[in-house]
Amino acid sequence: MSLEHASEQPYTTRSSRELARSGRFALVVDEIDMPDGSHHQNRWFRATSAAFIVPVFDDLTTVLVRQWRHPWRETSWEVPAGTLEEGEEPLDGARRELEEEAGLLAGGWEPLGVLRPSALLDARQFLFLARDLRAVSRAPERYEADMITRRLPLAEAVEEALAGGIAHATAVSALCRAAWRLGRLAAQGEGGQV
Repeated sequence: MSLEHASEQPYTTRSSRELARSGRFALVVDEIDMPDGSHHQNRWFRATSAAFIVPVFDDLTTVLVRQWRHPWRETSWEVPAGTLEEGEEPLDGARRELEEEAGLLAGGWEPLGVLRPSALLDARQFLFLARDLRAVSRAPERYEADMITRRLPLAEAVEEALAGGIAHATAVSALCRAAWRLGRLAAQGEGGQV
């Protein structure tokens, strides 16, 4: 089964302007004209896209990272991830973030699709499965000084995601997609069973 998407916007955007900006994050307001003649404003955020990586070792373990999330006022267990630099390709960003946060290099990469984190953001979140891993030195950013890593079975990480122990929505989705993909590979006789 395939879900079809509309190919055209069902209304006209009369104007668009930034109300505020901080670095690569902006609040935008669009003036919308509806087909029935009515008008409304649509407020949304222009934001930076990111790469999310589920590293999976040959023994079907993965690595999660824990860091303090200031807006949430609590720590968050997540897959290694980070925002893309201006003009950076998603896979290049994924490689950089996996090395920085988890201290891992991957010989095999598989895209797991793209998510939209919210209907209020234009950002995209690119998901990747990383295999054929080898350890290198971690190099977290200065603001990630509190970050720790934990290696655990992928099945346990997925269980934590589904039971609520992992609250970051994209990390939950990435773990589920990786487990689904590995399960499909196992069914095809290509290795791995979650």
